Amino acid sequence: MSRRLTLLCASLILVCGLASVFCWPKPSPAPADEASTELPVPPFPPRIAEGRTYESCLDTLAADPTGAVTLAETWQADGGGDGATHCRGLALIASGNPQSGAAVLELLAQTTSAPPMARASVLSQAIQARMMARQDGLAVADATLALALSPADTELFIMRATAEGALGWYANAVDDVSAALRLDAKRPDALILRAAMHRNLNQLDLAQADVSQALRLDPNDPDALLERGILRQRMGDAAGARMDWEQARGADPDSTTADLAQQNLSLLEAGPDQR
Repeated sequence: MSRRLTLLCASLILVCGLASVFCWPKPSPAPADEASTELPVPPFPPRIAEGRTYESCLDTLAADPTGAVTLAETWQADGGGDGATHCRGLALIASGNPQSGAAVLELLAQTTSAPPMARASVLSQAIQARMMARQDGLAVADATLALALSPADTELFIMRATAEGALGWYANAVDDVSAALRLDAKRPDALILRAAMHRNLNQLDLAQADVSQALRLDPNDPDALLERGILRQRMGDAAGARMDWEQARGADPDSTTADLAQQNLSLLEAGPDQR
């Protein structure tokens, strides 16, 4: 999973407005046009198949997902094998049916004779689809299977932690993000995610340590600034929270993070009676 997608998923966990401790399990859905840009297509290496038809099907996903479904199903009926099944699963996701697409990818990962890394890659796409559909328990199950195939995969640990956070399994999420950071300590996104989990366990000192480390790695990281603002607000530092949220909003003005920072600023300005 790309770091951009990791942060998009994590932002739903990070942003608790002033009115609540944690936004899950009912986050606001991403706008359709934004969600479509974050779909897990084309597949990350290693690919599950090769050939011109496979490439053509994958190339169709972004521009014409419905056409890609038709192409993949026709190819599958003609004996297209793993490549056709893979493209069909991704096309279903891209056309707005993540539950069905995830089911196709999960079955493919179970039945293909591809190497373990390729099967884990397919499962990582199923995980993303399950999270898009808010089926976080199934996402955790897929991540667990994928980690059995690829036990040193930083992204898979972060993905499972994100789904665990959505379920309120904060301690499990901390364990998984910690495993990811042992594999790659220089991951601001992982540190921010762990900070949010510590915060929801009311471990504010640990949360502060994580977000401070994330900002040492990237002083202008808008997600880290957003999280630090939440921590500062929780600790009664309204001025510090305002400063962080304003900086987060300015760092990437057209992002989901900027929107969430603005929401928190608006609640802060409204005062306690409006929270």
